[in-house]
Amino acid sequence: MNGDKAKVLICDDDPLLLELMEFRLRAKGYEVIKAADGAEALAKAEQDEPDIIVLDAMMPKVDGLEVLARIKGNSALSETPVVMLTARKGERDIVSALEKGADDYLVKPFIPEELLARLARLIARKGGKR
Repeated sequence: MNGDKAKVLICDDDPLLLELMEFRLRAKGYEVIKAADGAEALAKAEQDEPDIIVLDAMMPKVDGLEVLARIKGNSALSETPVVMLTARKGERDIVSALEKGADDYLVKPFIPEELLARLARLIARKGGKR
């Protein structure tokens, strides 16, 4: 990251949640990239090479678990931490996301400060590897 702001890609089809997250993340000094559907999330992940990705499971065009699988299957993006942030709270959903490579899993409604703490931890663990 070389002293640059960490780049966070937020992928969610809820415009209000995107705005809230963008506000909270920018206040903490992050650069924010937004995507409103799975196809846009994949395109922006490849184009912008974020340091971390926050991904909803239920999105139009390409669902979040498919986006996760494609990110983890892409050699350029496979090391990028992915946090699932979704209303899906069933054991199968959580286990499936973790098996596909999710680095963390939060269920909506969520505590924004908890998400920020988890993002900071994963970014620090990544240690600026690009």
